[in-house]
Amino acid sequence: MLSNPINEKLLPAPKNGGFRMDDYFVWCGSVIQGEDGKYHMFASRWPKALGFGWQWLFNSEIVRAISDTPEGPYTFQEVVMERRHRSYFDAMNQHNPSIKYWKGTYYLYYFGTTFGGPVPEAGEFISPERAIEVWNRKRIGVAVSTSVFGPWERMDQPLLEPRTPGHWDCTITTNPSAVIMPDGTTYMIYKSREYAHAPLQLGIVKAPHPAGPFERLSDSPILQFDDGNIHVEDPYLWYQDDQFHVLMKDDFKNNGGGITGEWGAGVYATSEDCVHWKLHPEPLSYTRDVVWDDGTVTKQSNLERPNLLFHDGKPTHLFLATGNGDEPWDIQGVTWNMVIPLKTISNQE
Repeated sequence: MLSNPINEKLLPAPKNGGFRMDDYFVWCGSVIQGEDGKYHMFASRWPKALGFGWQWLFNSEIVRAISDTPEGPYTFQEVVMERRHRSYFDAMNQHNPSIKYWKGTYYLYYFGTTFGGPVPEAGEFISPERAIEVWNRKRIGVAVSTSVFGPWERMDQPLLEPRTPGHWDCTITTNPSAVIMPDGTTYMIYKSREYAHAPLQLGIVKAPHPAGPFERLSDSPILQFDDGNIHVEDPYLWYQDDQFHVLMKDDFKNNGGGITGEWGAGVYATSEDCVHWKLHPEPLSYTRDVVWDDGTVTKQSNLERPNLLFHDGKPTHLFLATGNGDEPWDIQGVTWNMVIPLKTISNQE
């Protein structure tokens, strides 16, 4: 068995790389090389004046930033997705973009929400009851364009709906991560749960085309664990060397130690059919201890939403949403999407 293919390739992260905005919290960075040869990051943002908290669930929008190199820094270009009439599933909030390309078309996967009542403002208390109500409206969507510059066509209906009560995934569909095979067959991992505060779990669906229709490959969640404190989320799915791979966040509960022993670290698993998954014997892919290109090392508050950039079918850069606090979710006013270059055959010397 080969050693972990991510952990063994981590290079120092450029301290001035990635994407950040002075007046916004930035999250969920997904990067692709556009038809112009430059690198385009699709990311979530919401005004910093609103605070971190629950505001991402009510006030997030998806934007595009650009860089000449994968490392960045990335410069804001435009708002890609914003509010529309409340009757649409994604009318009031768009978050968690994941950009893919197949045969002349870009597919921007994301989740959206809509809600009634006023939009929360800066300093406004958001009750747990209202937050849960809006949380339960999360639905996966996709927007398509023949250019990375748009325009983007959004669907009127969700790409994937929750199932009926009695199923484990009857509340939400969120955290989409898709892999498009050469013939267009598309596999997608998603996240859901059975009821409010129930454990969040991952499911798998398949479609003959990147825009669907998707059908579930299993009635049960994938990656089930005997220990109820073990929990993974933020999956990133890809296909390489005749098998499926997934990179996830170790999000264990109650100080149980999880899979890697560090909350927020990266977990790596593989599968032959995208349904039955095996944790790698060395599952730790990265930790919150980040080595920077100026020689310093910091422990980041969070490393969320892992995304990979590929060249010639091989992963070359790892993108992670992060913040500047010392402890998990202790965000001290700054978040950004950082990038960690990965060793390749040409730069391993």
